[in-house]
Amino acid sequence: MTKPLNVAVIGTGFIGRVHVRSARLAGAQVVGVAASTPERSAAAAAELKVPKGYASGIDATRDPDVDVIHICTPNAYHMEVAQAALEAGKHVVCEKPLATSLSDARALADLARQKGLVATVPFINRFHPMVREARARVQSDATGRIYLIQGSYLQDWLLEPGDTNWRVDAAAGGASRAFADIGSHLCDLLEWITGERFVSLIAVLGRPIEQRASAQGRAAFQAGGNSPIDKVVDTEDYACVLARTQSGVFASLTVSQISAGRKNRLWFEIDGAHQSVIFDSESADELWVGRRDGTTLYMRDPNQYSQEQRRLNILPPGHTQGWGDAFAAFVADTYAAIRGEKHEGLPTFEDGARSMSIVDAVLRSAKSNTWTDIE
Repeated sequence: MTKPLNVAVIGTGFIGRVHVRSARLAGAQVVGVAASTPERSAAAAAELKVPKGYASGIDATRDPDVDVIHICTPNAYHMEVAQAALEAGKHVVCEKPLATSLSDARALADLARQKGLVATVPFINRFHPMVREARARVQSDATGRIYLIQGSYLQDWLLEPGDTNWRVDAAAGGASRAFADIGSHLCDLLEWITGERFVSLIAVLGRPIEQRASAQGRAAFQAGGNSPIDKVVDTEDYACVLARTQSGVFASLTVSQISAGRKNRLWFEIDGAHQSVIFDSESADELWVGRRDGTTLYMRDPNQYSQEQRRLNILPPGHTQGWGDAFAAFVADTYAAIRGEKHEGLPTFEDGARSMSIVDAVLRSAKSNTWTDIE
């Protein structure tokens, strides 16, 4: 019997706890966690029923018992912890954005490749079964040459001035907030599904909420309280992007964290010569396919359609699968890669660096108000 992987999770907020759950579902042993202080690490370890509470993330990378490091810290610390983990010979799962600069993201991708270690980024929307079905159909002759790409990723958890989090602060989250945080998911997904690469873009970044409450101690997706609105914000609330691919296809993209009523809605439409394909994460078990002579709504089904759609089904038809299931599937495929198995579509640090190249171009374009090449 294969020995379970030993995992340490760095960061114990909302997403860190998702990583703990997904690691356990994939059969790993979570042997330790690290929070922002030794005291918080100990408290989180007790709450999550984990043996070790590390003094710091760097301390966790030095633990010889650990095989895999999951990094769920504020973005500014990704580079330091990921580099230390890779240098220590650990496999790494690092939240996106991979780093706060393109140069750091590329350095991490290069280091992972040099070390021969599995290093992945949770672009988990690739792991919805009907996203796999969309990819199979878009890349088939049935869809034909792609004419147009449209997509949006909308949330409302930062709708009001009292809503805040470390992501709002550029020192912790990086120069881009909304686009780097969720636009990265959208761009990764569209490039992966279509096989097209964005080569240039023009972007507009908006910040209608210019001041917010202090982010001290505020968790992601936590509703705003009565804190004073006294912090000037320097990261965007929304981004609108027009992009062009290497074959000349245009894409229209909208990303927002201030869209009332949208909790976590990723949507795309890919229009081809013969049919259009639409996916909406708020109805993740469905895929809409339109043709000139009619439309069809396909439902997730482990007994039909593409092989990858069937592989990622864990529940019978009519039993909804969602975001948490996609996250668990991503972690399971990461661990499978560590064991030497290979599954289609695993997002690596190379994909994380690619994502940062788009974020970098968005920031440069918004500053210059011109079409900008993606490096």
